[in-house]
Amino acid sequence: MAPVRVLLIDDQILFRKGIHALLEDQPDIEVVGEGGDGQEAIELVEQLAPDVVLMDVNMPICSGVEATRTIKELFPDTRVVILTVSDEDDELFAAIKSGAEGYLLKDLEPSELFNMIRGVMRGETPISAAVAGKLLHEFREHSWRSVGEPKEGNLTARELEVLQLVADGHSNMEIAMRLCIVEGTVKNHLRNILEKLQLENRLQAATYAIRHGLVERPRKRRAAL
Repeated sequence: MAPVRVLLIDDQILFRKGIHALLEDQPDIEVVGEGGDGQEAIELVEQLAPDVVLMDVNMPICSGVEATRTIKELFPDTRVVILTVSDEDDELFAAIKSGAEGYLLKDLEPSELFNMIRGVMRGETPISAAVAGKLLHEFREHSWRSVGEPKEGNLTARELEVLQLVADGHSNMEIAMRLCIVEGTVKNHLRNILEKLQLENRLQAATYAIRHGLVERPRKRRAAL
């Protein structure tokens, strides 16, 4: 199996080089490039076609949120994971709405970062443990203006089952095993759910479902959606 191709985008050169050095020791992960701002990120994604972009938020010229939005519009198959020191509400919500597949804080252990990069390639949405509870609480308590009224009437019973398991933090493979279906069918259900709810990824679907009461409160199991 080919290694996961990772692009590092961060304006702090020492931090970026440190992450690069850590990832180089992982045989199934390859760092294909580095950049120091959001504009570089967009250009490098076009040139290098990475599988995953690790993106800082606060950068000069073009922010990580703006770059993520553009990358997801132009290269929707590229997975963007925010890697930042900030857990501020505005930045967190903006990153999710821009289409980011995950939100990690820079104080995580190297092993956690490695596993979360692998997880995002399996369809998981990695979130630092410190952010997960805050995120779900905020979406339960406050409206998300860009999302309209609940559209749960369009979801089938099976799609609601899948949505509950997504909110519980299960990967596509785990959902398939629990529902006794193949992983491809899970992906089809997720595609239909996102289309019906007019959302971009499973993290948005999970938080939307919790906010509007489409699913029960997730059970604590791990920091991945």
